[in-house]
Amino acid sequence: MSYRTFANILPMLWATCVHAEPISYSRDVQPIFTEQCVACHACYDAPCQLNLGSAEGAVRGASKLRVYDGRRTQEQATTRLYVDAQGEAAWRRKEFYSVLNTQGSQAALMARMLELGHRTPLVANAKLPEDLELGITRKNQCPLPAEFAGYASTRPGEGMPFAVTGLEPQQYKTLQNWLAAGAPVDQQTLQPSAVEAAQIADWETLLNANGARQDLVGRWLFEHWFIAHLYFEGGEPGHFFQLVRSRTPSGQPIDLISTRRPNEDPGNDFYYRLWPVQGVIVHKTHITYALSAQRLARVKALFYSGDWQVDAVPGYGPAHRANPFATFAAIPAKARYEFMLDDAEYFVRTFIRGPVCRGQIATDVIRDQFWTLFQAPEHDLYITDANYRAQVTPFLAVPGQVAQLRNLAQMWADSQDLRNQYDQLRSAAYAAAPAPSWASIWSGNDNALLSIFRHHDSASVSKGLIGAVPQTLWLMDYPLLERTYYQLVVNYDVFGNVSHQAQTRLYFDLIRNGAEQNFLRLMPAGNRRALLDDWYQDGAQLKLWLSYPPLDSDSATALPLDVQRPKQSFIEALLARYGSLNARPDPINRCGNGNCYRSGISAQLQAVEQRLSRLTARPAASLKVIEQLPEATLLRVELADGRREIYSLLRNRAHSSVAFIMGESLRYQPGLDSLTIYPGVLTSYPNFIFNLPAAQVPEFVSAMQQAADAKAFELIVQRWGIRRSHPQFWRYFHDLPSYIRETEPVETGVLDMNRYQNL
Repeated sequence: MSYRTFANILPMLWATCVHAEPISYSRDVQPIFTEQCVACHACYDAPCQLNLGSAEGAVRGASKLRVYDGRRTQEQATTRLYVDAQGEAAWRRKEFYSVLNTQGSQAALMARMLELGHRTPLVANAKLPEDLELGITRKNQCPLPAEFAGYASTRPGEGMPFAVTGLEPQQYKTLQNWLAAGAPVDQQTLQPSAVEAAQIADWETLLNANGARQDLVGRWLFEHWFIAHLYFEGGEPGHFFQLVRSRTPSGQPIDLISTRRPNEDPGNDFYYRLWPVQGVIVHKTHITYALSAQRLARVKALFYSGDWQVDAVPGYGPAHRANPFATFAAIPAKARYEFMLDDAEYFVRTFIRGPVCRGQIATDVIRDQFWTLFQAPEHDLYITDANYRAQVTPFLAVPGQVAQLRNLAQMWADSQDLRNQYDQLRSAAYAAAPAPSWASIWSGNDNALLSIFRHHDSASVSKGLIGAVPQTLWLMDYPLLERTYYQLVVNYDVFGNVSHQAQTRLYFDLIRNGAEQNFLRLMPAGNRRALLDDWYQDGAQLKLWLSYPPLDSDSATALPLDVQRPKQSFIEALLARYGSLNARPDPINRCGNGNCYRSGISAQLQAVEQRLSRLTARPAASLKVIEQLPEATLLRVELADGRREIYSLLRNRAHSSVAFIMGESLRYQPGLDSLTIYPGVLTSYPNFIFNLPAAQVPEFVSAMQQAADAKAFELIVQRWGIRRSHPQFWRYFHDLPSYIRETEPVETGVLDMNRYQNL
């Protein structure tokens, strides 16, 4: 054979070899799932519980049972991936059904779903048909394999991927060939690096040390870290770990102990272990926490020094779960509070962005935008006054441990009575204490100033003071911070019944009011009533009288504030004093000197932000387009040098109050809605994306200023919007986590598109 002949047939031989190579799940299939499917199919709110972030989830399959169900009267069996069952047979016993297996002569359910989507493509960048039900309140059909024919005939436009631009031809072919070959799966388990393994050994040694004192500290740390994605100094990018309880000690394979809550009895013999997080990282569950040699030293200094002793390790019964202040009373309160303050953003994230804050009923307890501060340990009476601490600890139990419907009213009345007794004791103690001063506000690091945004059915938290001066601020002391964490994170059961869900939601209402009233003590006594009445308008005045503690209108503040404008005066002084701790200065929304842009950015970006600032600090009554915007819009601005900047456009809905669990729409004040614009991706759940060159920002802003109705807004969407049907939807959608990876690498994860709207 001549060289020329061989050269001619070589490409054909190569192609034959490539096509003959078996499809690999990890190399070929999971990347397609990650790009096209995980944005919907991940975590607890994955449709039909089909989690495609890992081989384990794909093999587990789907279920007709919903995780989020606020109406169920009985608690539901837990179905946590990797935790409550392992392997296909175990999941079948829990009523999950396969989407990968063929059914006689029928192709796998996934293959048929993909084929249905492939033959009914969307019209490019057009609005979707109105009969496609979107959003997290939609009723998922979850057909069994035998029910698919009926599903396809009645819902021909609801193939997969659902209501979004479909697979590329080669992706479709790869998945169909893989499914036709029997959907073979190769499991690739993430393993720690040598650097990580050494640090894991150090931490596991500390957490599993012998002794009653060590047992109690290990238990407290576990309950405060169980939800975290832990990562190590010098570790591999993308490697995260969970703290779990195992039947096996360090050096042996983890044998996970599964309990409904992290503070339930694990049995007699167990060990704390650090377990690699498997599967695709998704942003909504990615609550990060750094471990390092410095952190290890800090933990040792806080908890393992001093001469405090433990007489006996407490049990795990309902009373111990309900009152962590009593359960962990032996651990110095100062150590516990300082530990939480060191990473206050993490702890606030656990309940603002964690599983509890999902859905409108869950989030309507908070304002759409507010700031949170923390009381300094040196001025927190629970930390400094042992007699006061002993007096109030019995009243700090949180509800929800017993979730019987027939006793809901009585259990809630008892919980509210405990809280009210605590508040009476607290008010009397603080009235006799020195007046609060600037020293009363913690300023230990850049976790001291936090911004929280509600996006209707989700919420987010960021370091720094973002947005215009909010209507309300919170001041959290140790009892408030710890109670919130235990009520909304440790003791929260996403699989619980309506009684548990209601008690959790109602108690958070009391927490919010307590944090607001703490802040009001910083204001001049004569201004407090007017501020409180502004926060609780109309019918909420009755709630103030019935449910919340009386306002302290007498005790003095040591802050020298302007009584004509006390809150604004406070903010100005706060920014002047704590400016170095403000992780996110915000001249776009709080433009004081005419330069409404961040320092240190290019002239082109300065011009962009200067123009965008014209949309901020204006009520919807004068900027009508706010009424058309969803809660969390992402604006992608393409720069002349090929780079891009991404801004979050957050709609802040105004309410007469947030004091009630039902009837939120009756309390809207739409004319007072406003817009916060800030660089970065400040949500896990984008509602829409606009994309435009920087040169068109003036036109975009002008169009937004002039858009007085839905028809005018439709023209903006047509010109700059990235609809679900856009041919390059996935490129723009996945560029959002790419931006996070570039700006905050540790925080990156796939975003959720279940709430992406049909604008």
